[in-house]
Order: sequence, then C-alpha cells, then structure tokens
Amino acid sequence: MDEMMRGQRGWRELAVLGDKVKGFNGIIEGLIRSPRSNDNKDQSDDWAFEKGPHSDFDGPNSGSTACVVIIRNNLLFVANAGDSRCVISRNGQAYNLSRDHKPELVIEKERIYKAGGFIHAGRINGSLNLARAIGDVDFKNNRFLSAEKQVVTANPDINIVDLHDEDEFIVIACDGIWDCLSSQQLVDFVRRELLLETKLSEVCERVLDRCLAPSLAVGDGCDNMTMILVQFKKPLQTSAPAQEQSSSNEQDASEPTLENS
Repeated sequence: MDEMMRGQRGWRELAVLGDKVKGFNGIIEGLIRSPRSNDNKDQSDDWAFEKGPHSDFDGPNSGSTACVVIIRNNLLFVANAGDSRCVISRNGQAYNLSRDHKPELVIEKERIYKAGGFIHAGRINGSLNLARAIGDVDFKNNRFLSAEKQVVTANPDINIVDLHDEDEFIVIACDGIWDCLSSQQLVDFVRRELLLETKLSEVCERVLDRCLAPSLAVGDGCDNMTMILVQFKKPLQTSAPAQEQSSSNEQDASEPTLENS
C-alpha cells in the first residue's frame, strides 16, 4: 500500500476503489492526471518508479491505521498496525487481541529514535500520535533503512487465537472509541444492547452515540470513530461422550493470549 500511494498507478487503483465516495474520483483524477497516464494493460505495475501525488512529499500527508481479522476454521487471525484495536468478549470478559502502537511503547520508541525521529508530548516529531500506519510517508524518508525500521512503519503485529464456545463477539474500532471507553466498558455496553437489539448496526450506532462529545469544548468524543461488530453464531451441538465433553470444556476455559510475530 505504501508503494501504491507513492505512484500514479496505485492512485488510479485507489480512485477506482473510491468511486462510490462523493467527489473522491474528481480529486484523485486531478492529482494524477499527466501525459504518462495511459491504461496499457501490457505495462507492468511499476508503482515505485512512477511519480505520484506523494512522490516528492509535497501533497497532503495522509495515513491510516489497519486492523484486520480473519476467521479460518477454529482460529482467529488478527493483524494490526496502528492504534485501532480488536477486542473479544469471552463470557463477558474483554480481552485485547491487538496492541495499540503508541510512540511511548518501548519497542516503538527504540525504532523511532534509531531511525532519527523524536517524541514530544506523546507524538512522533511532535506531530503523529501513533507509531505504525499505512501512508504517512513523511515519516518514511530514510532511504538507508528498510520499511520495517522507518520512524513509522506499516509492518503489523500478528496474533493467532483459538476460538471457544464462550466467545460471544469481537469488536474492531479506532482510537476515537477507545479514547472514550475501555475494552471492558465497551464489551459491557455491547452485551447490554444485544439483549435489547438484534440488529448489529443499531448496536454500533448506540456505541457511537455514547462516545460522541456533547460539544466541541470536550476533548474526548471529538475524534473520528469507526467500529465493526461481529457476533459469533453458535455451532450445532452434537452428542459426545462425557469424557470428551469434559476435556473440551477444560480447554475452552483458557484465556486468549497476545503473542505477536
């Protein structure tokens, strides 16, 4: 994604992906229009070699966190870059399945200083308040360092967790929500709402209303907010010997761990 955002081919693809957003295409087309803009399908996608709106770092310095969850069989894969967070509710107990990449974390701080950056008032170079992100190319200018060692990197932490019968739902949300609610507070709120409302989108709306600041004079609740709620459907139970059920229940009682690779 970082390479795509540096070149015109990538921006053309992003323009196609964003064509449903009002006005987005017109803005992007204006940025990328040039004599080299042709759609020769035989030409390779040499994103890194084409000049794009961010190539000289003179355009808007935009970026995004990324928190991705994939369910395969009985495993939950969580990849995270930035301060968005994935939380699972297990019997009403909240467990973080990702780590917020803030500049004050030891591993982030070491990378930032080694790459020539600094931290002021909790922000990288006094500007960015997170340590990993897609984009934000102004913080990725050191040509002597790999992408993983830049002041800001898109390199994600990856966590793999076993799913159990007690798992109720997962929430993926950006820092605008976590600034207002702790992981446990959000899980408690969602569980109460699920007793009254079965439509998950309505539950998400109520969470956002709960976090929204009453006025601009209030700090928390003024940031952008994005939330995804995924409720697990319980599988059909099949009869099994008592001994097998007992061993299964013992295994299900274990807590998810945050082991990053």
